[in-house]
Amino acid sequence: MRVREALDGLDLTASVREIEVTSAAEAARLGMAGSPTVLVDGRDPFGGQTPSVACRLYRNGTSVDGAPSVAALVEVLAS
Repeated sequence: MRVREALDGLDLTASVREIEVTSAAEAARLGMAGSPTVLVDGRDPFGGQTPSVACRLYRNGTSVDGAPSVAALVEVLAS
């Protein structure tokens, strides 16, 4: 899991929860803006898009990926 890899690289201890979201109402309640959504202290550090259960894309430098890169996660977790 990229989140755990980023945390380990920063030598941080944090609780990580994976939640399966199955409805638009649940996505709205949890702040999920597509899958996967990574929340840090309850907020989406990669942009507050419309709540959705659809797939989500992340810009990683000059490419697009289905999840934030470890480097992007390290950046948001270190701040």
